[in-house]
Amino acid sequence: MAAETGVDVEAATDGEDTAPAEAVDLTNKSVIKATVLLSELGRHRGGITVTELAQAVGMTRPTAFRLLLSLEQTGFVDRVDNRYTLGWEMARLGRLADPYTGAVARVQPILEEYAARLNETVSLAMVRDAVNYDVIAEASGSRYLNVTMYVGETYPVHASATGKLMLAEMSDDDVAQALPKKLERFTPATITKREALIQELHKIRDQGYSVMDNELEEGLFVVALPVRDVAGALVGIVSVNGPEQRLKSEGLPDTIDQLRAASRDIAKALLGIEPV
Repeated sequence: MAAETGVDVEAATDGEDTAPAEAVDLTNKSVIKATVLLSELGRHRGGITVTELAQAVGMTRPTAFRLLLSLEQTGFVDRVDNRYTLGWEMARLGRLADPYTGAVARVQPILEEYAARLNETVSLAMVRDAVNYDVIAEASGSRYLNVTMYVGETYPVHASATGKLMLAEMSDDDVAQALPKKLERFTPATITKREALIQELHKIRDQGYSVMDNELEEGLFVVALPVRDVAGALVGIVSVNGPEQRLKSEGLPDTIDQLRAASRDIAKALLGIEPV
C-alpha cells in the first residue's frame, strides 16, 4: 500500500542497488503531525480546544480535528466538553516505556563529536517537567582537566545553566510561584533573590541560551542551549562545561555556535525531524 507521501514503500525498498541519489522520503506526514499534536497536548493538562491546538502548532483546524478524531478512537486522546487531553492509552504506554531507551545510543556519538571539537565536556539533559530534568549522557574532550557533570545527577534550577534555561520557558508569575523569594547560596556569585533571577531569565529568553558563571561552583562556567521538537517545545538541553578561564573568553561566541549546531543534530537524532 502506498504511503501518504505517495511513495510505494515496497517498490522504493525493493533491491539493494538503489543509488543514494535515488533515496526517497518514506516518512508518513500524518504520523508526524499526530505526534506534534500529542506533544502539544502534554503541555495543557487542563485540556485545549481544537482551534487553540491547531493555532499552537501551526496546523489547519480541519487537519487537527481529523487527527484528533483518530487519536480519540484509539485512546491516545480524550475529549471532555470539546477540550482535548492526552488519553488513557498514552498513560498506559508511558508506564511501560523506559523514557531514555535508545536515546543515549543516538546522542552519544554527537556529544563525543562536539566534545572533541570544543575540547570540553558536553552533556545532554532531558526535561521531565517544568523544573525537573535528568542528565542522561555526556562526553569529554581530550584535555587533561575536564569537568564531569555526572550522568544521573541534578542541580538546583536557580544556580545551573540547565535549570535557568528551563525556568526561562515559564512565565514570570509561574517562576515566582515555583521559587521562594530567598534562594540558596552556593558561592558568592549565586543569584539569591528571586526578582534578580527573573531579570536574568528575561535575558536568557532574548539571547536563546543560558550561562552558569561561578554560581554553583567557583571556577566553573557552563553554557546551555535548548533542544526543541518540531512544535518548539523544550525536550532537552545541551551544555558545555569547563573552567571559567577557558570557556569565558573571546572564543565564547564560537562555542555557542557549536552548541547550537549540536542542538540541531541532537533534535534530528532523537526526533527524526527538523527542529524549528
